[in-house]
Amino acid sequence: MKRVILLVMDSLGIGSASDASSFGGIGFTDEGADTLGHIASTLSLAGTPLQLPHLAGLGLLESYKLKNGVYPAGMSSPDKIHGAWAYARETSRGKDTPSGHWEIAGVPVPFDWSYFPRSTPFFPEALRDQIFDQGLVGGSLGNCHGSGTEIIKQFGEEHILSGKPIFYTSADSVFQVAAHEKYFGLERLYELCRCIRGLLDDSDLTIGRVIARPFTGKSPQDFNRTGNRRDFAVPPPGATILEKLREAGGSVIGVGKVADIYAHTGITREIRAHGHPALWRETLSALKQSEDNSIVMTNFVDFDALYGHRRDTHGYGRALEEFDRNLPTLLSAMHPGDLLIITADHGNDPTWPGSDHTREDIPILLTGDKSTAGTSLGARDTFADIGQTIAGYFSLEPFPKGTSLI
Repeated sequence: MKRVILLVMDSLGIGSASDASSFGGIGFTDEGADTLGHIASTLSLAGTPLQLPHLAGLGLLESYKLKNGVYPAGMSSPDKIHGAWAYARETSRGKDTPSGHWEIAGVPVPFDWSYFPRSTPFFPEALRDQIFDQGLVGGSLGNCHGSGTEIIKQFGEEHILSGKPIFYTSADSVFQVAAHEKYFGLERLYELCRCIRGLLDDSDLTIGRVIARPFTGKSPQDFNRTGNRRDFAVPPPGATILEKLREAGGSVIGVGKVADIYAHTGITREIRAHGHPALWRETLSALKQSEDNSIVMTNFVDFDALYGHRRDTHGYGRALEEFDRNLPTLLSAMHPGDLLIITADHGNDPTWPGSDHTREDIPILLTGDKSTAGTSLGARDTFADIGQTIAGYFSLEPFPKGTSLI
């Protein structure tokens, strides 16, 4: 039996990329960002060192040391390492979810994304008129760059009273729409986002995602985003490893927001789940049900959405430790011939200025079939080495980019 379990720890970067000085925000760059390292140092200074024994046993700390020359603060290598490790640089010109995930799946992004300016409104007047001409809404609020949690505090009450959706963007290539599940309606929100996706596709803008951001509550004090987020992404620019395996007759189970990230290409079964506990349950359930020639891929989004963007360093650390505690159950559920790959898609240093992603290198951890325990697989020039590895594992046609890790 051949199965790949691919877990993406969304935003767990391990140090700024060599081109990080070209990325950043107003008055700062991403040079020096280090998601894992700064979480570890913050917790170590607080007297509660980060405890990740199972990830360390798979080589996470060795991956970090390979990149940075030292272990994260307050952490040391275990006596025995059961996995192989590497770290990788991103060749795609972005630090966003689609760029990272597509490159992981063997297809780096060959173009530059379009980004919205920091003006208000952030989107062109012609696009605004097109949106309103569709008749779904008569106006909008926000229309600016902003943090998702802060934007609903600022405009949520006016949104409920006026019925106007909240439009906003970030440093990523995104058009985000926040609306109340009860007073605006969830399906209406999805319909509006599909409409905006179509208008953008027909424009000269290359915007990666339109994101539906539903929330509930009655006042700024209790407004909360819900788990019914939907991402309406452009499809990858080529056949990813997911599509290659599906076309070869294999199965691809996407857990969480994986299907949305790949615009539902290459997915044979989608399992929606919200929150890391649910994502773990569904991943284990999918693994038990999956057959030969299958990929189970899960994106653990809370690292990014709840802790990275919100600059909650201690919360991020607790989430890492929770993830680590779940690993033994997954490892015990693996069969001979299975291959587990744990990685990330970009950084989101919770100690960094702003609220956006950070341009960082990522860890790659492997264990299972054909992986050599206790072995460094070196510095990799592209995330696409992961997709190439999976292609070789399933004896599929190789990608033009990337070199297999095994």
